[in-house]
Amino acid sequence: MSEEIRLIKKYPNRRLYDTATSSYITLADVKQLVLDQVIFRVVDAKSEEDLTRAILLQIILEEESAGAPMFSSDMLSQIIRFYGNAMQGMMGSYLDKNIQTFVEIQRRLQEQSIPKFGDNPMLNAEAWSQFVKMQGPTIQGLMSSYLEQSATAFLDMQQQLQKQARSIFGNFPFGTNAAGSAENKPDNAPSEPDTFKQNKKTAS
Repeated sequence: MSEEIRLIKKYPNRRLYDTATSSYITLADVKQLVLDQVIFRVVDAKSEEDLTRAILLQIILEEESAGAPMFSSDMLSQIIRFYGNAMQGMMGSYLDKNIQTFVEIQRRLQEQSIPKFGDNPMLNAEAWSQFVKMQGPTIQGLMSSYLEQSATAFLDMQQQLQKQARSIFGNFPFGTNAAGSAENKPDNAPSEPDTFKQNKKTAS
C-alpha cells in the first residue's frame, strides 16, 4: 500500500495549513517534513494549484542565505544559462541522477557505519546522529564539490557535442559565408582584382 500524500494548503495570507494535523505550520515545519522524508504536496487553497516546488525553492533560498551556502555563484550562473537552452531538460535529468547517486552513497555509508557503534538500536541511532553532526560541514562540502564537478563535466560534454555537430554538419551545403569561402579557395587562385586586370590586358 502506497503512503498517503500529506496535503498542505497555502492561503492568501501566506499561511500554510497542514490538513493532517488541522493546524497552521511554518516553513521550518515543512523543512522538517522533508528531513523526515514525509511525502507531501502544497496547493493553493483557492485554485488548488500545485505550489510544492515553489515552497521547496523557498526553503532552499533560506538555507542558502543562512550563512552556509551549498551552491557557489559560478555554479548558479551556469545553471541559469541552461534555462531556455536546447539541453535544459538533459541538464535537469543529469543533476537529478547525480543527487540520487549521492543519496545512495550516503545511505550505504550509514549502513556501514551504524553496526560499528554496538548492538543497541538507540545507541546506534544516537551515535550516528552525533557522527553526522560532527561531519556535517565535511559532508556538505563534499556534496557541493560533487555537484560542481558534475556540472563542469556536463558543460565539457556539451562543448564536445557542439564541436561534433559542427564537424558533422559543417560539410553540408546549408549555405556559405565569408570564412567558408576563404577556407575553400585554392592557395594559387588569383583574387578578383588580379583576374580583372588580366582580362583587361588581354582585351587591349
